[in-house]
Amino acid sequence: MSELECLAYGVGNADEGICLLLRMGPHRILLDCGLNNIAPLFAKKKAAPADVVLCSHAHADHARGLLALRRTFPQLPIYASEVTTQLLPLNWLDQDFQRLPLFCQALPWRTPIEFMDGLTAELFPAGHLPGAAAILLTYQPPVPVGVAARPYTVFYTGDFFLSNSRLVVGLPLEDLRGLKPDVLIVEGSYGSARHPHRRQQENQLAERIYRAIAEQKSVLLPTAPLGLGQELLMLLRSHHLFTGQDITIWVDGAVAAGCDAYLDILPHLPLPVQNFAQHQALFWDERVRPRVRRLTPDLRANLGKSPCIVLTDEAADWQQYYGERPQDWCVLLPQEPHRLTETATGGNPPVVVETYLLAQHCDVAGTTQLIHNLRPQHVILVHGTPTYLTDLANLEELHNRYQLHTPVAGTLVDLPIGETFLQPAPPETSYEGELTELDTVVTITLPNAIAADPRWQTLADTGLIEAHWQGEELVLRGLPQRELLRPGSEVRKRDFAVGARDSTPTLRDVGLPEPGQSGQSEGKGRSTNRWNDWVDAGVPPRPSCFTCRHYRGQRCWNPASPLFEFKVTPDGYCPVFEPTQSAADLDE
Repeated sequence: MSELECLAYGVGNADEGICLLLRMGPHRILLDCGLNNIAPLFAKKKAAPADVVLCSHAHADHARGLLALRRTFPQLPIYASEVTTQLLPLNWLDQDFQRLPLFCQALPWRTPIEFMDGLTAELFPAGHLPGAAAILLTYQPPVPVGVAARPYTVFYTGDFFLSNSRLVVGLPLEDLRGLKPDVLIVEGSYGSARHPHRRQQENQLAERIYRAIAEQKSVLLPTAPLGLGQELLMLLRSHHLFTGQDITIWVDGAVAAGCDAYLDILPHLPLPVQNFAQHQALFWDERVRPRVRRLTPDLRANLGKSPCIVLTDEAADWQQYYGERPQDWCVLLPQEPHRLTETATGGNPPVVVETYLLAQHCDVAGTTQLIHNLRPQHVILVHGTPTYLTDLANLEELHNRYQLHTPVAGTLVDLPIGETFLQPAPPETSYEGELTELDTVVTITLPNAIAADPRWQTLADTGLIEAHWQGEELVLRGLPQRELLRPGSEVRKRDFAVGARDSTPTLRDVGLPEPGQSGQSEGKGRSTNRWNDWVDAGVPPRPSCFTCRHYRGQRCWNPASPLFEFKVTPDGYCPVFEPTQSAADLDE
């Protein structure tokens, strides 16, 4: 048995949260407790599951099980940064703050603290959220006098972000460069995805909100109560598109409680934010435009009379805000790395729902940059969907240099140090296909195994994709129904249809004809000339929208088709094609 082991109770998939039991020599350290149910921690025995608990930050997926853990084991010590100890109560807003036990003790920054013989912990700011900490654990095993023995080190990032955001300074990478821990436990929320620069993300979001307001629509922003909600408020208050604008920003639910908590930790926020607060209110302000007001029940009836912006809990009932007029609202949801499918909106007519990117975690460039700068021996990847973590582990620059682990819940990872390690072959995540170039179409054929990946359903949602060049590589992106149904949106002239229901996924060109191009008639029916040409030649008509019984007046009228009521080209076809039986059907 080695000196280092890690037992994963929760690795951040779906709603299970993060909870890792690390053993360093004789000591057991519980890293975070984001479990909804803590019973697995003491399923076999009633003793405390660890000697000490360290909480990286106050988000629910890392902290929601701490209160139950404390009540079950009152003597179990729990530690976090000072700011985190102040933000933790926001995870239990349904309980009386005055009766919540002060169960978490504060640790200083960048100061090694010895908990037990030979075991020390040191906190470093991790970015991501005020008070979020990356934790360096060091264990010095006892040795006889005069004998030198190396210590064992583990670095746990929690959730981290290298970039500065509006209310948080990014992780100070220069303080950690060359640390060379034996084990690095790092999050891989976005897998191998790459993001635009943070400022570009902010500008794109601000421009989308500004455009909705200009169209006389109100904007609903459901978000987590802590972190992103406050970032959005600061963005809207300080962005040049909104400063001085006669707009009211309403804040409701737990997001408002999060704003109050940020005011309590103002001395710990970045200096520019503290300077901002000296000249005007950080959040609640009815004097400076745009106004920021708390939404109370008596004011809810005023929503929508003029364009406004509402920030509320991500689990809130949207209809309480837009009532009977969803057409006057636009809902913007954050792109979550674990959200692989589109969110259903319901309603008739449905409210417009779009997504935006304002990342709180590193993309692949930031994650690999941290790993290469720390230069660990073992890397444990957590906090992401299995497919995203596998994509990250399969990067050649990581796979060839480090001993990589992607545990699932319930897995014990043995971490031998200084021993021979044979890196297993990475699982296959690339697919070989064939490309055929004809006169008017390019066809790419891929093996059916690609459809087994859960992300395939997102790509093939509507049967339409967008292709663009990224350097020397061609990147394909699925066009979801939400984007196609957006007011003013049109299918691009050079999109592709995905045969998602075929045994072999195929990409087919279905480009719309240029204005004035022949091939479609604006009338109710269709010309029978092309059908007669096929009949005269004795050749059965090939599948196409033109030969589909649901094609009339340039549009698809098949309710089962993702192109229902859209203009379509006569030369393409979708997975629910139904052939026309006779020439008479063409004029129905």
